[in-house]
Amino acid sequence: MKVVGLEQASLDTCVNDAQRERVVITRNGKPIALIIGVEGMDREQLELGSSDKFWRLIAERRTQKTLSRSELEQRIDRVKHLP
Repeated sequence: MKVVGLEQASLDTCVNDAQRERVVITRNGKPIALIIGVEGMDREQLELGSSDKFWRLIAERRTQKTLSRSELEQRIDRVKHLP
């Protein structure tokens, strides 16, 4: 994580640096902003990444029982052979 004082901060440099590491902007030695690079991400990724509802759904799903690949394939085969 890079720390830059507001007085020395250049927006262009901070944005470029943020693509590699988080950049904290400080005023009088105290953090006031965090810049995180998102180059290569699309709008949907950005929206989901900051969505509490999405992360609650993910957490809930992770508590549910899962199937192995072979169990899934067996179930698919059974469905394929139904009349």
